[in-house]
Amino acid sequence: MAGADGRTRLPSLADAAWLSNAQTRAVLRALTANGADARAVGGAVRNALLGAPVKDVDIATTATPQEVIRLAEQAGLNAIPTGIEHGTVTVVADKVPFEVTTLRRDIETFGRHARVTFTTDWREDAMRRDFTMNALYCDADGRIYDPLGGREDLEARRVRFIGDATERIREDYLRILRFFRFHAAYGDATPPDAEGLAAAAREKDGLAQLSGERIRAELLLLLATPGAIEALHGLDKIGAFAPMLGFEADVDAVARLAAIEAALGRQPDPILRLAALCGPNHERAAERLRLSSAEARRLLDAARRDAAFDPLTDENAAKAFIFHHGTQAFVDGALMDWTRSGNGPAATDRAARLRMAELWDVPVLPVRGSDVVALGIAPGPGVGRVMAAFADWWVGAGFPSDAEAVHIKLGELVAAEKCIPGGS
Repeated sequence: MAGADGRTRLPSLADAAWLSNAQTRAVLRALTANGADARAVGGAVRNALLGAPVKDVDIATTATPQEVIRLAEQAGLNAIPTGIEHGTVTVVADKVPFEVTTLRRDIETFGRHARVTFTTDWREDAMRRDFTMNALYCDADGRIYDPLGGREDLEARRVRFIGDATERIREDYLRILRFFRFHAAYGDATPPDAEGLAAAAREKDGLAQLSGERIRAELLLLLATPGAIEALHGLDKIGAFAPMLGFEADVDAVARLAAIEAALGRQPDPILRLAALCGPNHERAAERLRLSSAEARRLLDAARRDAAFDPLTDENAAKAFIFHHGTQAFVDGALMDWTRSGNGPAATDRAARLRMAELWDVPVLPVRGSDVVALGIAPGPGVGRVMAAFADWWVGAGFPSDAEAVHIKLGELVAAEKCIPGGS
């Protein structure tokens, strides 16, 4: 909307819940108590203007880091110098953290790291950020400040680097991934910004310099976005996966998995999508991306091949798998098997097997080691052998619940163990 002077009139965020809540007000009030200026910046402002959820509120201020600490403590807030050499202090109000950073301008950049000096110039601070839509500020009254035209780009759903795209990328090569993620999350049906795309293609080899932890965090966020498949195809087209991961990726597999997820009404699963992307390279991916042991295990489970996943096999085979390995391992393996199978997302037999797995109440083995000991087997390896043999019978028999049948079988196995030379 334009004002009388023909200039775009910026909306107000005065009614935004995150801006009016007590914690945000307390921090902004503390920072401006001595004449300094403070404004929310980046994701909170961007998402509020888009009507998207706001999770965290970052604040930029003209106060120096030492002043931030003093002002916060003076107001009874907790101040933690989490990145004070770069001007960042985490201020905590009623258990809610706010990342507060002094306005900065770069003197020299060294990849992700930079030598900075503090400033009171909001435009200088904006110029060192990544995208124009992230250089939007909002004061305590809800007034928007837009020094670089980010509002116009946001309305157009255009992800555009600030200044020279190549320079922004060389400051931090993770911005290549962020460029594709932001377009996937906030862009429209149009192609990515041409200048940014060309710069990303030229600078893609710099991705090899990034730590696995940083790639992991950004890639998992990208995989969960609505436009993930288009973004992955874009990364593949510029040849980004080899320097980023150390191997070529299977984007088509992720697209097939995404279609299955959509058909089943499932939310995007970034770890499972990562498993599809990596294909047989799950061990290399786990090492490169520094995955947690739980994440690496899910990649291994998704790579597993087992007849139990095939709906043409007996259902008891699927239940046996679930009993031994767990429901999550079965669901991951079955979804990946479906993805590899060539069956389309409308395969009702595969969907039915997944529903069975997720609805089945996994039974508990009806005997314990103490039951075996009570029948005369001394504690030790003999108990383990009887328990293992019983579990094999019980699972193979379809998990019978009849107490008499269970007692008879356990007695048979105990008797057989006693007949073993050296057994109890």
